[in-house]
Amino acid sequence: MKDNSNFSKHLLDWFYNNKREMPWRETKDPYKIWLSEVMLQQTQVNTVRPYYLKFIERFPNIETLAHAEIDEVSKYWEGLGYYSRIRNFHSAVREVRDTYNGIVPSDPEKFLKLKGVGPYTQGAVMSIAFNHKVPAVDGNVYRVFSRLDNDDFDISKPAARRHFEQKVMRVMPDAAGDFNEALMELGATVCTPKAPLCIFCPVMSHCESYMEGNVTERPVKLKKIKKQTEHYKVLVIEKNGKIYIERRPDNGLLQSMWQFPMFHIDTHPDTIEEELNMALHIESTPFMSLKHQFTHLTWHMDVYKAVAIGSVDETNFIEIREKEGYNFPVSMTKIFKKYVDEK
Repeated sequence: MKDNSNFSKHLLDWFYNNKREMPWRETKDPYKIWLSEVMLQQTQVNTVRPYYLKFIERFPNIETLAHAEIDEVSKYWEGLGYYSRIRNFHSAVREVRDTYNGIVPSDPEKFLKLKGVGPYTQGAVMSIAFNHKVPAVDGNVYRVFSRLDNDDFDISKPAARRHFEQKVMRVMPDAAGDFNEALMELGATVCTPKAPLCIFCPVMSHCESYMEGNVTERPVKLKKIKKQTEHYKVLVIEKNGKIYIERRPDNGLLQSMWQFPMFHIDTHPDTIEEELNMALHIESTPFMSLKHQFTHLTWHMDVYKAVAIGSVDETNFIEIREKEGYNFPVSMTKIFKKYVDEK
């Protein structure tokens, strides 16, 4: 970094004058700041804003959330994705209630031990809520400091976090929380992955990559992520005006959420009937197809209507109007809407 003596001042002056208005920036309540950081993981600010406001209205504090059941809590998360976040957050909030009398611990090490809390969340919440000098290093910070120092360190390496945390700590001022937020804001609005707005950057004079003309070549990420694709046959099974749903396993992807039965695309009808313990008439062509993208996985789904034949256990059959009482992932909600629209 070129001349780091005034770096934090230049960054903070810009932040105080240009920071975006966000509801979680209007509070120092560590619970609300923590919630916002959990919601913002892998999710855009504009997407999070209405979810945050609705969530806080229903669960305004540790006590209300800790006493709620996870099925209800998950309904307020429905559509945000990465559902392990809310399960871990709910468990951690209950631990805060039981171990810390409902008060979020201000000790960074105690906070880090809560379920789902990693180094980034620790740094963000502890600095913003309590002004502890703890770095909050995420992809934005990797990118900003890779460019500031013209640093070709491979950010996919396990040692990257420690490498960039040390950089942050060398220039962190007393206003630690504001500084961490300013770095995030800079990375999100100016020092963007593609087409960064260098001429508007408040710390352009400190940036070695700008001087070298290789800003778009930083950061360096050599590791390639292999994406997996899976093809499924999904059944919307009817019986006496009701539809059949099932709960996903308590571990793995979308754990404990509700869905229409899914089978690998080449599964034989006899096998499906055996697994579901019911005889079915399955339509020969799908009434819809859709693709759902996870971080490292893509589901391709062909969706068929089916009718349960003869006597069946109706335990998992629900009325259409009852759907809102169940926590469905986005892909299943799309299927449900299409099915209802075509009735």
